[in-house]
Amino acid sequence: MGKATAMARAHTNIALVKYWGKADTDLIIPMNNSFSLTLDHFYTDTKVTFSNDLQADEFILNDKQQETTKITPFMNLVRQMANKNCFAKIESTNHVPTAAGLASSASAYAALAKAASVAAGLNLSDIKLSRLARRGSGSACRSIYGGFVEWLKGFDDKSSYAVPFMDKVDWPIQMIAVVVNAQEKKIGSRAGMQTVVETSPYYDAWIQQTAKDIVAIKEALLAQDIDKFGQIAEENAMKMHALNLSASPHFSYFEPASLEVMQKVAELRSQGISCYYTMDAGPNVKIICLKKDTPAILAALGTMFNKEQLLVASPGPGVQLLDC
Repeated sequence: MGKATAMARAHTNIALVKYWGKADTDLIIPMNNSFSLTLDHFYTDTKVTFSNDLQADEFILNDKQQETTKITPFMNLVRQMANKNCFAKIESTNHVPTAAGLASSASAYAALAKAASVAAGLNLSDIKLSRLARRGSGSACRSIYGGFVEWLKGFDDKSSYAVPFMDKVDWPIQMIAVVVNAQEKKIGSRAGMQTVVETSPYYDAWIQQTAKDIVAIKEALLAQDIDKFGQIAEENAMKMHALNLSASPHFSYFEPASLEVMQKVAELRSQGISCYYTMDAGPNVKIICLKKDTPAILAALGTMFNKEQLLVASPGPGVQLLDC
């Protein structure tokens, strides 16, 4: 075979009950289950072309040549599964700031898993595709699906994958991403979470609490109780960041503007607007709300940020093939 090409789009997801720490760093097996929402606004398009003419993998991100240090080991997994030995050209466009706590790696590896597997001639089930995406970035296993998704931590490569909880969302829930800083974060997620696992004295309590939070947030979702839902997500995020502050050496993803957004959200809540914040490994804040309250929240934030920094997202779809 001379060339084989496929192109896929995957959307980011934001964890509402976080995963923060690995039981197996090589296989990316998490210490706890997590629960997320796939978003329509942020996504990655990736085209993969296997060719006998290539002497090595090539990786182009946003029209710029990149190193293949991380990509080639992932592509080796695909080649092994498909019994292929030729290299590939990977062309990817991120419609989301990279490495800024907006889950760019989730959409990136979910899109790569789909495009690479199809280009290699594989016809993977969603579970197998989720397992493959996980090997690139843990949260990518959740971006295989749309809507609300749970990542089952499992205990080995075969048992750790995501499953859809509610792929078609009829609740007018939205998320406003406040892009405080779109630059690459100084402390990567992998390094940060490993420091926490190894040094935080509160880590065992975190594992116990996340299990309770997943049960509770599912109940709130099914009841469409935005206040209970938002409170669980907000408190779970702050517990995750508290782990970072309790690690040795301690660290934080907060920036002054991050705290200002949190204070504004609390102020809006005191005025009767149901809105709650969550944060991942980065300074950018995501605000959970209902669609009817989005204009009021945007108006309040508009005095603090430019329009380009306020991005509104709704529940998004799972990974999909595109025409090349």
